[in-house]
Amino acid sequence: MAIVSIVALAALLCTVGADAQWLAALGHVITTRGAIPRGIPFAAAPTGHWPNALVLSELVLNYAERLAGDRGLMLAQLLATATALAFLARDARARGAQPLGTSAALLAVGLGALPSLAIARVQLFSLALFAVLVGLLRAQSRRPSWRVWLVVPLIAVWSNLHGAALVGELVTLAYLLVSRFPRDRWLASCVAVVSAAALCLTPALLRTIDYYQGVLTNDAARRGEGMWSPLSLSSPIDIALIVASVFLVARAWRARPALWEWCVIVGLAILTLKASRDGVWLLFFLAAPAAVGITPKRSWRALVPVITLASLLAIGFAVVRGPISSGASRALVADAVSIARGSPVLASGVMDEQVALAGGRIWVGNPIDAFSHADQVAYLDWLDGVAAGRRALAAQVRVVLVSRGSETETLMQATPGFVAVGGDATTALYERVGKREL
Repeated sequence: MAIVSIVALAALLCTVGADAQWLAALGHVITTRGAIPRGIPFAAAPTGHWPNALVLSELVLNYAERLAGDRGLMLAQLLATATALAFLARDARARGAQPLGTSAALLAVGLGALPSLAIARVQLFSLALFAVLVGLLRAQSRRPSWRVWLVVPLIAVWSNLHGAALVGELVTLAYLLVSRFPRDRWLASCVAVVSAAALCLTPALLRTIDYYQGVLTNDAARRGEGMWSPLSLSSPIDIALIVASVFLVARAWRARPALWEWCVIVGLAILTLKASRDGVWLLFFLAAPAAVGITPKRSWRALVPVITLASLLAIGFAVVRGPISSGASRALVADAVSIARGSPVLASGVMDEQVALAGGRIWVGNPIDAFSHADQVAYLDWLDGVAAGRRALAAQVRVVLVSRGSETETLMQATPGFVAVGGDATTALYERVGKREL
């Protein structure tokens, strides 16, 4: 019941967020050309140095997008969410949790991690794979065997799909070094080395290291902006994450997690403080031990059929409706690409990815780490509405898309040489007029 209820809530609130459509756009380029392009082919700013490690996720998301548009990305997100929750439930039951305790823990996870479950991003691959990895490691903690080697192909596939494979590797190392090494030093050492090397089994090979370095050191991460924003008490979403985490930790304490599990919990808590989006991994990891420590005094079995039926109907309605609209309308994106006539469009939010998916060109956008430091700074300053951000309005940029009411729109309203020429309910379209240098 808990799983279908959470999936239903995620379906009703589902939207396609940033960091999904650019992969679909790049996947389309790969399938069309039959080869992996150098850098980001739909970006005007230089990106030739960028190592493309996520080709597999680009191909999968392109297939989902071409098959059913944004609804395809939505279905992929919901499938990943359901898979992750199913593995978390299995992990909890294997640890000895009761059905009601498991349901309560999953509901806490669902409410605390709702943005990660309801917003379709490339992170969807990691939702399922993280849950699989944690279940595997806990099974090995209870009954050590040769199956620990399964983490190697898991990490290898994961690294081709999403950068959170690095989090998975750190969790693996915590188990191997703290729990397995004292029992079997040779095996633990070999698995640790080979699993770390498996991170580089991508089309970028050894340059995968450069990819991870770029992800961790890009300017958005340094500034703590966007998806890299730190945990904040002023955000209702972050408050829900904190409440869920405290609840789960308090219940997990009763289950007496092993030392390696506490090391992981502390490490994931630190990551969450630095970037609240990493809180989903903390909640996922806490689910099984917390479920053991939850002993509900009341049974709600009579409501199970009603809630399950309502949830299934909600999922069906949400899928037919499609994801909640975000960014610009397709008509406006098409107009922007048409007006640009091959020149790059400067766009904020998810709109840069919409332009790329529509066959247009952008100046800078996602993936931000693919661009030079100077271009990243200029683009982020422009997004923040800082005057220095006008450097992003390079001479070749003729068309600009910004969210209405944003600081970026305020900056564009005060920028000479650009005038508003259209828009929709959420987005304003600006075009360069004359030849005035900025």
